[in-house]
Amino acid sequence: MPFQAACTVSDGLPLLNISMIQRCQRSYVLSVYGGQRRLVLCLCSSTISRKHLNMGNLITIIKNSNTWIEGNAVQQLETTAKLPHIRRAAGMPDLHAGRGYPIGAAFFSVSHFYPALIGNDIGCGMAFWQTDLPAHKSKNTKLAKQLGSIDAPLDGNWDARISELLPQTAHRAALGTIGGGNHFAELQAVDTVYAPELLPEHFNAKCLQLLVHSGSRGLGQAVLRAHVDRFGHAGLPENTPEAAEYLAQHAAALDFARANRRLIAGRMLARWNAEGACLLDVHHNFLQSVRLDGEAGWLHRKGATPSDCGLVLIPGSRGDYSYLVRPMAENAAQSLFSLAHGAGRKWQRGECKGRLSHKYSADSLRQTAFGSMVVCEDKALIFEEAPQAYKKIDDVIAAMLDAGLIELVARMKPVLTYKTAGGCAD
Repeated sequence: MPFQAACTVSDGLPLLNISMIQRCQRSYVLSVYGGQRRLVLCLCSSTISRKHLNMGNLITIIKNSNTWIEGNAVQQLETTAKLPHIRRAAGMPDLHAGRGYPIGAAFFSVSHFYPALIGNDIGCGMAFWQTDLPAHKSKNTKLAKQLGSIDAPLDGNWDARISELLPQTAHRAALGTIGGGNHFAELQAVDTVYAPELLPEHFNAKCLQLLVHSGSRGLGQAVLRAHVDRFGHAGLPENTPEAAEYLAQHAAALDFARANRRLIAGRMLARWNAEGACLLDVHHNFLQSVRLDGEAGWLHRKGATPSDCGLVLIPGSRGDYSYLVRPMAENAAQSLFSLAHGAGRKWQRGECKGRLSHKYSADSLRQTAFGSMVVCEDKALIFEEAPQAYKKIDDVIAAMLDAGLIELVARMKPVLTYKTAGGCAD
C-alpha cells in the first residue's frame, strides 16, 4: 500500500514525479521517474530505485544508511544501464568500480547480451565444503605446513580425476590452482548457527568447513579476449551464430570453473589426509537466459550471487566473518534475483600499500584479528587483499537483511586462508 516517506535529492533539485512508494518486508522500495542524474535518497530506506524515462530502464541499489558505495561505482552502474537493450540494473551492497563495468551488479537485457559485462573470469564463484577436520584440534600453523604450496599444476596422479570432470579442455595446467587477485581458499570454523533447521545435509558444526573462491582462470580470459577482438564491447544479438558460439564457450568456462573448484578442494583435502563433501557450488559471474515480468531476456551477473539456487555463502574479507544465508524468494525480484558476492572493495588496489605500509608490515597482515593465518607470499597482494581494503561484511549483510532479501543460517570465522605460496599457474 502506498505511503509517504521523507526524501531528498542529492543534487539539490526538487523531487519529481514520484509514482510509487511501496513497503518491502523491512524497508522502503522507492521508484522515481525523472532526470538522468538525480540520485534520490529515501532517508528511511534500505533500497534506492529510479527509472530513466528516456531510456526505459530501472536502476536499483540495495543499501541502508550504513552502506558505503563510491560514486564511481554508481556512475558505472548508471552508464552500463544506458546500453541499448538493457531494461533493468541492480547494484548490490558490495557494489564497487571495475574496469569499465561495475562489480557487484546484475543487468537484464532483451534480444541482445553483452559478454563484456560478465568479464574474463566466467564462472567465478564459491564452493563450500564440509570437512572431517575436528575444529577443536585444528592448529592453523600445522595445517599450513601440511598444505604447503598448491600454486603449481596438478601432477600426473590427478589425470584420471581431471578426465572424469573435463574429458577435453584447454588450459588444463590451470586446473586445481586458485589464481591471483581476490581468489582464495579458506578453512573456516562455525561461529554462530542462527537457523539449525536450514543447515544443509552433511553440515557438521564440530568440524571445519572449506570455502573455495576461484573461476575459469585463463580459459575465461581467452574467451573474452577473442570476443572483444572480434566485436568490441557492442555485445551480440541473440539467435545468431556468433551468439551461439559465445554461449557454447561460456558453458564450457562454467564447467571448467566448477571443476577447478572441486580440484582445488580435492588437492587441499588430500594434503590434510581429510575427507570432504561439497555442500554448495555457486557461480557469481555468468550469463543466464531468463523470463522477467513476462519478458524473455538475458540476466548478466558480475560479482552477483544468484538468489534462485538455494543456500549461498557470502564471504567477508580475509579477516572477517562469512555468512551462510537463505535467499528470500518473495523479495528476490527487486534485486534481479541476485545478492552480494562478498564484502566489496573499499580501496583501489594501487593505493592499498600506501595506505597501510606505515602501520602494518607484510608479516603482520598474515595474522588476523581472529587469530587466523593468511598464506600469501606475494608482498604486493598481501596489502591489496588486506581486510582494511574491503567493506565490513556485517554492513553488506545488514543491507540485504533490511531489504528482506536473505535469512541468516550460520556464520563462520576464518582459520587458515590460502592465497599464494609464491607463484600461480597460468
